[in-house]
Amino acid sequence: MQFPATFDALIHEANQLKLYKKLIEQLNKDFLLANISIDFHEEILPTSLKFLLHETVYELIQHKFTNYLNLLYIIDVSEDQIRQLDGEDTLLLSEQVSFLILKREWQKVWYKNHY
Repeated sequence: MQFPATFDALIHEANQLKLYKKLIEQLNKDFLLANISIDFHEEILPTSLKFLLHETVYELIQHKFTNYLNLLYIIDVSEDQIRQLDGEDTLLLSEQVSFLILKREWQKVWYKNHY
């Protein structure tokens, strides 16, 4: 299975397979496990999801780095993929990490649905 390479492709695939709500549920579940108080509404628009996730990751990197690392561990984002990112620009880094988070959550949802 080839997983989406962009945010728009990921959302399109999730909507097409009617798994967007499951993706949101998985995000909420893992953020709760990481003890990060954010709750994405099931009906959140994809643009709002992208913005809120990006903002949250940015705040975690800037102010709660340990919680950020814990979140990546709980979601199981690839350490190699994180290392490949350029950490010079925190805003760009948080956007890229947000996509990696969504991509990993999508993989979990897709596999649960498919198998």
